[in-house]
Amino acid sequence: MKKSILSLLIPLSLISVIAIAKTGQPDKDMKKVLSELMAKNGKPIETLSAVEARTQPTPADAVKEVMRKEHNTKQPELAEVKEIQVDGASGKIPARLYIPKAKGPLPVVVYYHGGGFVIATNDVYDATPRSLAEQTKAIFVSVEYRKGPEFKFPAAHDDAFAAYKWVVSNAASFGGDAKKIAVAGESAGGNLALNVAIKARDEGVQTPTHQLLIYPVASNDMNSESYKENAAAKPLNKPMMEWFIKNYTRTPEDVNDSRLNLVAANLKGLPPATIIAAEIDPLRTEGKNLADKLKSAGVEVEYKNYKGVSHEFFGMASVVKEARDAQKFAAKELKHSFN
Repeated sequence: MKKSILSLLIPLSLISVIAIAKTGQPDKDMKKVLSELMAKNGKPIETLSAVEARTQPTPADAVKEVMRKEHNTKQPELAEVKEIQVDGASGKIPARLYIPKAKGPLPVVVYYHGGGFVIATNDVYDATPRSLAEQTKAIFVSVEYRKGPEFKFPAAHDDAFAAYKWVVSNAASFGGDAKKIAVAGESAGGNLALNVAIKARDEGVQTPTHQLLIYPVASNDMNSESYKENAAAKPLNKPMMEWFIKNYTRTPEDVNDSRLNLVAANLKGLPPATIIAAEIDPLRTEGKNLADKLKSAGVEVEYKNYKGVSHEFFGMASVVKEARDAQKFAAKELKHSFN
């Protein structure tokens, strides 16, 4: 089923949706999506089991409704989208290839979707790899991974690295250039992408050419400036993040592990990174702190915070201007790394 963080909202009036944060108001494009999402009457995720949470309406559904009302049928044009199996840490896991219309061998981006390590699928986050594959002329490999509470920390992290190693070894089999492989991810997936780069460095595996980290989960501090400003924000808020961590971690001590608290990790010797943040997002502060920590460790970093948009905006380029701008920026950085 197609589920996402963005869809898991407490039913509120449209007025309350618009006033979701002290730091800023959603712009007109974001308001359209949030309005359509609210109309689908999603339940508050923090009150649900993981199984129930995965059945909630999705942001993809809301975006499609906006597109329908605006008679917007434009889609990225790709040569092929194909389901495959790749290595996970404990057996094969699903993945999806997005192959652009270009002559190979092509650069490759290993992409990890969001969902708090608990919910969402490649279907929910289909828009990002589909769009970026077209813009970068790189093959995107969107990787599934095991999720909590059925599979606790570090299951998703172990799967992410195993899948990356599989892509490095098998890129040529699907037209990829094994010497030009980047990683990318949104939210929890951004955390996974950076962890892959760290583990590749530590284990002597080929390091990615670039890290595209979109509002990554990077800290265990839920009392940061952006958490305080957006504690009750939509679509992502503090109770939801607490719920995600509870469902994924084994013990309270896990939250101090540097794989989850990335701002405390050894970040030296990593490839260049692009970090994209959203103004109306509890994770905004930790994204900025991560950028600063990476720079202090000698890593080349490009950081941008997009105004008037919330967590999950990046994949909404078909209807949200700021998402189009963010994707264009991300594509430019990825292409630069391949050259």
